[in-house]
Formats: sequence, structure tokens, C-alpha cells
Amino acid sequence: MATIRVTFDDNLLAESNETVVVEGNHYFPPTAVRKSLLTNSDTTSICPWKGTASYYTAVIDGKTVKDVAWYYPNTISDKAKPIEGYIAFYKVSLPDSR
Repeated sequence: MATIRVTFDDNLLAESNETVVVEGNHYFPPTAVRKSLLTNSDTTSICPWKGTASYYTAVIDGKTVKDVAWYYPNTISDKAKPIEGYIAFYKVSLPDSR
């Protein structure tokens, strides 16, 4: 699999060749994400087969990108289990995927 990178203003947020693709989104293993650049958001959303998503906001060089990433801490179906705890980023924040 190709290495997928997430950058914002030339700062690497995530990089992995072991993402899991679900509905066109790359979910990164937690160890592949620079969580030091992310803060927890109060935002949540619900998927009928994945469960409740929690969100992260990126804060880089004084710039804030609210709810740039999401993850499912506790999935509710066997189909979603492979992405439990994995982190996905909105595509607008994926300018450099190689």
C-alpha cells in the first residue's frame, strides 16, 4: 500500500502505509498520528453502523482548524471494528497524499 500523508501548512499530522479505507476515507493507526498537534473537540456525530465519532481540532503555528479529524472510540458493529480508535482526516486537509 502507498504511504498516505496528512499535512497542514507543511506540518506533518499523520503518515502511514497501513491505513484502513472506509467509505473513501483513510483511517490512520493512532501511532501514525502526531497527536501533539491535535486537541480534543466537543463535537460528536453518530453513524448508524460505526457508532459515535469524536473529533480533534488541529492547532499549528497559531492557526486552528476545528474538527479536522475524527475517530470512533467504541464501534458498534463487527464491520466497523477494524477502524476502532483509528483517526481519519477531512479530505480538504489532505493536500499531499503520495
